[in-house]
Amino acid sequence: MSVRELVVLGTASQVPTRHRNHNGYLLRWDSEGILFDPGEGTQRQMVRAGVAAHDLNRICVTHFHGDHSLGLPGVIQRINLDQVPHPVTAHYPRSGQRFFERLRYATAYRQTVRLAEAPVDADGVLARTRSYTLEAYRLSHPVESYGYRLVEPDGRRMLPERLAAHGIEGPDVGRIQRDGVLGGVTLDEVSEARRGQRFAFVMDTRLCDGVYALADGCDMLVIESTFLDEDEHLAVEHGHLTAGQAARVAKASDVRHLVLTHFSQRYSDPAEFERQARAAGFEGELTVAYDLLRVPLPKRR
Repeated sequence: MSVRELVVLGTASQVPTRHRNHNGYLLRWDSEGILFDPGEGTQRQMVRAGVAAHDLNRICVTHFHGDHSLGLPGVIQRINLDQVPHPVTAHYPRSGQRFFERLRYATAYRQTVRLAEAPVDADGVLARTRSYTLEAYRLSHPVESYGYRLVEPDGRRMLPERLAAHGIEGPDVGRIQRDGVLGGVTLDEVSEARRGQRFAFVMDTRLCDGVYALADGCDMLVIESTFLDEDEHLAVEHGHLTAGQAARVAKASDVRHLVLTHFSQRYSDPAEFERQARAAGFEGELTVAYDLLRVPLPKRR
């Protein structure tokens, strides 16, 4: 059975707290695992969350501030120590190539796994697989930053009552799915369109076109809300979002499940982020993330 869920490894912004580790997020998407922004301590958090190095197929780094990337050395070395049997691909802004190389080779270790480097330098498609297309869009932050988006191909959902009405059963169901027609009956007559699921990961950024491009129509949007609305001037100055801004993006983009994260240590009441997001008019499913939380992607509409 396929599993699609977000495993939250850390939720702090620049400074970790007693209860919040630096950033780290694993997206389980069927048989693949995509690790986003492994900050300091991510390897430890993976152990606590029951996430193995073998679960990782891609690593996506939005930018090279330490709270989003200082966990790379440990994660990469663990991948090699555990001799992960499949290649792992790393995506990151090309402008930070020197930082990636320093982190990848921070200390001596035995390389046993092929780690493919696939840096990002423009908006668009990074990879296509059978179950998703991975895209990146530029964000607005003091250093170059990209957000990531997974889009599942649209498909068809077979309708049993229509299949039965046309006498289509057994192996013939597979044939009409494959060929599009069977005995004069078209696939459209016995099925309906099934929209592919969409997931977006948006970290350190001000409001910009890239934020909306990433969030558009997502089933789940994981987005930073470093500040509360009363500190919007700080958000603009430092290249971040507030809870209200993130919620308004989600509402305008028809997001189904909004996950807020990357919280400044200046705030002691996580519930205030939810209150401000609701006050901004977002009515969908809403999660204020905390470390080691698991959040399943919403079921298809």
